[in-house]
Amino acid sequence: MKIYTKGGDQGQTQIYADKVLRLSKSDAVLDCYGTLDELNAHLGLLHSYINLQTNSSAARPLQTIQQALFQIGFAISANSKLSQTDVEQLEIEIDNMQAILAPQTTFILPGGCIAAAQAHVCRTVTRRAERHLVALMQEHTVPGVCLQYINRLSDYLFVLARSLNHQTGVNDIKV
Repeated sequence: MKIYTKGGDQGQTQIYADKVLRLSKSDAVLDCYGTLDELNAHLGLLHSYINLQTNSSAARPLQTIQQALFQIGFAISANSKLSQTDVEQLEIEIDNMQAILAPQTTFILPGGCIAAAQAHVCRTVTRRAERHLVALMQEHTVPGVCLQYINRLSDYLFVLARSLNHQTGVNDIKV
């Protein structure tokens, strides 16, 4: 199968939902898809940075998160296997990391070690994906668990950034 179909050369693309749909590439569905795809790519980079910089198991949940993002994409166009259990798993990961970190009492600047800086980039892309998802939910039916997951994911990525800085001996930069 060729990667190019030439079908999108006129600004349209097709998605596979309950049936094949042709949409404008400026459609809200594709805005949301594109941002989820961008986030997934950034998470892949974060996974690589964590493996380079630490000996921790911090990278382990990221591929599960990447799979969940695909499930959100599936929910937008058809069906998803994303569940409340996936949201709860993120909450467990957040709680485990926060148990080790000093309480946060001020705002912090994004940055620190390379992996933490990339986690902050992922967090901001997650917030953009959340805004696109909220806009999409005003026009289309999307399971509420998708928004819960994306909201929790940004929290997870923030705490992960702090945790990665802690693991590498880099202090958070307080505002």
